[in-house]
Amino acid sequence: MLKSKFIVTLLIIFSIIFLFNVSLSLAQDGTDNANVPGDQDNRGVVSLSNPLGAGTTPNTLIGNVINAVLGVIGSLALLMFVYGGITWMTSSGSPEKIKKGRDIIIWSVIGLAVVFFSYALVNFVIFDLIGG
Repeated sequence: MLKSKFIVTLLIIFSIIFLFNVSLSLAQDGTDNANVPGDQDNRGVVSLSNPLGAGTTPNTLIGNVINAVLGVIGSLALLMFVYGGITWMTSSGSPEKIKKGRDIIIWSVIGLAVVFFSYALVNFVIFDLIGG
């Protein structure tokens, strides 16, 4: 019962947040649309800019993707660390819950160490060895 109330409350909060953000995203930036495809002066001209930035090489792109993934994984490991601490603090002296919380914290620390090592290795390989 408490879990369903929590889920309903979260859904209401996220609905309100998204409801107010939609009106903000409908605003126009006020720029002049001079390059309309049907315009007489620019007929048949298509220009696309690089969304990744000028001078982006495959090495830097792969490095950026790997760093982003490692950042998300590191955040998840940090959340698990906090969850393990909360589990341990709310164990009420139960040996099973204390062991569960301690194990979560230990594995989270190991996970963070792996993520930091992976981040250092990716930076070394991509930026120092390859020169991206």
